[in-house]
Amino acid sequence: MKHIRTNLFIAAWVLILFSIAITAGLPGTSGILIAAPSGLIGGGMLIWAIGMKNEPKPMTDNEVANWAPDAEIMGPGAGGSIMFRVDTTLDSPIRTSILCGPCGHLEWVDGARPKMYSCASCGMILWDEEE
Repeated sequence: MKHIRTNLFIAAWVLILFSIAITAGLPGTSGILIAAPSGLIGGGMLIWAIGMKNEPKPMTDNEVANWAPDAEIMGPGAGGSIMFRVDTTLDSPIRTSILCGPCGHLEWVDGARPKMYSCASCGMILWDEEE
């Protein structure tokens, strides 16, 4: 189960807002009978979420430096277009990974995304941006 803390925050606020809406919408004891338990449960969930430790552990510098996308073949895009994936690092050294969708070839290029690229494996032109 991922993002338990975030989901608890969302569910808690939904229950709290639901209980406020029921209290305003159903005056009298019938509204209180529905709103009180949901408000108390929402408050308890909110306290529980606040007390939890942060879930995601940040990646180490070594993990960030060694990250690479999964080399996989991608199906055709809308209207039969060629699919590809380009990822550029934000920290130095700036490197760009290019994944060719038709053949699944993954290549790393130093620097930012090039203006034009054709796959070294299958020879397909993935993009060509003329200025």
